[in-house]
Amino acid sequence: MSWRNLVSKTSFLSLISRSAPQNVRWLHRSPARLAGQLFVHRDTPENNKDIPFEFTKENLKRAEAIIGNYPVGHKAAAVIPLLDLAQRQYGWVPLSVMNYVADYLEMPRMRVYEVATFYTMFHRKPVGKHVIQLCTTTPCMLCGAEEHMEFLQKKLGINVGETTEDGMFTLQSAECLGACVNAPMMQIGDDYYEDLTLKDTEEIIDDLKSGKIPKAGPRNGRFASEPKEGLTSLTEEPKGPGFGLRSDL
Repeated sequence: MSWRNLVSKTSFLSLISRSAPQNVRWLHRSPARLAGQLFVHRDTPENNKDIPFEFTKENLKRAEAIIGNYPVGHKAAAVIPLLDLAQRQYGWVPLSVMNYVADYLEMPRMRVYEVATFYTMFHRKPVGKHVIQLCTTTPCMLCGAEEHMEFLQKKLGINVGETTEDGMFTLQSAECLGACVNAPMMQIGDDYYEDLTLKDTEEIIDDLKSGKIPKAGPRNGRFASEPKEGLTSLTEEPKGPGFGLRSDL
């Protein structure tokens, strides 16, 4: 490269640098610590490869039944339900649990790490007895999810992502949980609590604290996600077979 071309190239890059918007996020300058918080494993006394884990006899039977749902030679397809089964047994999925599932399914351990770090249903650090996942995506946000989140933080005395000192509750913010018509809503364990008011949210937490099982589903009297004001279509009796057809058919 000639001296003149080198000067021209340097001047051009300098011009581009000066004219670029100041809020542009340069990928090569992105902080590595962000990825480290989300994906990179660091051994701790409670999370390392030497912590013993294996399925109970009952869960071994469940695991084999799950694997039987997939074609021969494709047992790795059962990785999500087996990770879920392991989490239900252990409470969360530390490294040793992920390794056990990988070895059980005869698949590379990295493939299991990829699944466990992608799906938010898998907890990679200890959680409370009741994991509260409050949906904060657009429909729920428009219907008051932020108020419910503020209320839960004050009620439980924790911030999002934290667990109460007694180990009873973990509070999480969740992306869309698929119950938009019933916004605002939250998932606790396997149960959905929908059409929430702040009073409903308080009652649910109080019931769980006292050892009761709150009734799942809509809290405003709806059976599911039908219109609040009643049916707006299909309000007449069905016409029966042949309705609208030609008489000669």
